[in-house]
Amino acid sequence: MTIKKGNQVEIICGKDKGKKGEVIEILRKQNRVKVKGINMIKKHEKVTKEKKGGIISKENFLSISNVKNLDKVDEKKINKDKK
Repeated sequence: MTIKKGNQVEIICGKDKGKKGEVIEILRKQNRVKVKGINMIKKHEKVTKEKKGGIISKENFLSISNVKNLDKVDEKKINKDKK
């Protein structure tokens, strides 16, 4: 089953191994995925009229091969589609 935006996934390797979260963004061509609360980085932002600026924590992309899908699909739906 493919990973989609909004699915629950578990990290299977790396510094956040074993953590679970929701997919918030996917880059299919680059095989990257962004998971809520996982792979956090610190970004220094400059002060502008719109932004306050300072050091901001945000999620970064990780490889799609490092996540495992936790959402279960109904077996009945799959069997109906195959018939």
